[in-house]
Amino acid sequence: MIIRTINSVTLTLIIVGAINWGVIAFFQLDFVAALFGGQDAFLSRVVYGIIGLSGLYYLTKTLYPIGIIPTVDTIDGNVRYSTEVAEEYEGNRRETEKDKE
Repeated sequence: MIIRTINSVTLTLIIVGAINWGVIAFFQLDFVAALFGGQDAFLSRVVYGIIGLSGLYYLTKTLYPIGIIPTVDTIDGNVRYSTEVAEEYEGNRRETEKDKE
């Protein structure tokens, strides 16, 4: 529940930041600076920082998806990659003709 809330808030901030940059580019109007007292105002800088951190959060989410987590197998000590969808262990897999070669 908390992760879903964090994801929603950060995505909203990213969208607000993207819209703000679009308005700056097309209309030369900075909504964040207008609302919080100019670009050099402390509150504006805090908002810009929070939007930037939200972008970094989503960047790490994209580079390292939560569904793929490297873990160490306790049986033989090898690293295997588990997913949320299914897990396949080498010990549970049937032997094929290619494996026998």
